[in-house]
Amino acid sequence: MTDGFGRKIEYLRLSVTDLCNLRCQYCMGPEGVEKRAHRDILSHEEIEEIVRAAVKLGVRKVRVTGGEPLVRPGVADICRRISAVDGVEELCMTTNGLRLPELAGELRRGGVCRLNVSLDTLRPERYREITRTGSLKDALAGLEAARAAGFPPPKLNCVLMGGINDDEIPDFVALTEREPVSVRFIELMPIGPCREWDRSRFIPADAVLRAVPALEPAGGDGVARLYRLPNGRGTVGLIRPVSDHFCPACNRIRITADGKLKPCLHSAAEIPLRGLHGPELEAAIGAGIMAKPQRHHLEAGSDNIRNMNAIGG
Repeated sequence: MTDGFGRKIEYLRLSVTDLCNLRCQYCMGPEGVEKRAHRDILSHEEIEEIVRAAVKLGVRKVRVTGGEPLVRPGVADICRRISAVDGVEELCMTTNGLRLPELAGELRRGGVCRLNVSLDTLRPERYREITRTGSLKDALAGLEAARAAGFPPPKLNCVLMGGINDDEIPDFVALTEREPVSVRFIELMPIGPCREWDRSRFIPADAVLRAVPALEPAGGDGVARLYRLPNGRGTVGLIRPVSDHFCPACNRIRITADGKLKPCLHSAAEIPLRGLHGPELEAAIGAGIMAKPQRHHLEAGSDNIRNMNAIGG
């Protein structure tokens, strides 16, 4: 299905929980999030039904997100259900990796084909500072568990924060010289707790090219512009939602853990899906696709009323 601006919508980002076992400073407050009752989030059956309806409208790729999806009980069963839906060609997941030592094998057997792992620093003390509760050692153990389970090299998502982790740009890029990984630098967005952060924290992704001028263009991968070191085994991706919005190529919709369809990450618009079935559910998803705005106006601040952990961003 195409939206009102001719974009073919094939990608669904599906949040299965807004809970997380970290408290990243740019994502949520230090108190964490208020736990919802089990009845307030989508059941396994509702998730499967929504995916089936979305596939009928043209969705081909599903990404399971959170919060942290691996804290959702039964997440492997959810993945099995999604991967079994006829028409789902690619099932991916974004995770912080902390629970991969327990779950990587189940996820792989359940049909997850690729992992994106959030990793904003390579320094143990800084990891603890950014996440408030986490251990870099545990995150790296998760990456090793994914490798052992047979997953292809992951995409490492690094949110660029001026004065916090931008001094590590060369260290992250160096990973791609010796490993076939993709390090993706994502511009910090003024949404949630960091909406009021000092402007110096918001640096453009082109800071990566200034820090490592040896990087050479290597095409694109969805919303990321790719670069590569000479003779590098992996790639560096730059994702620029603020400095150079990629709205003209946006092919995605988002569904929150409580069953709301968000046509755009930075819009306040939400379309409730719970309680709908069959043609009614398909019509609501279709309406969400047609409600996608031409572009966001993030330079003026996000209109989204949720924190990132509650969106599945």
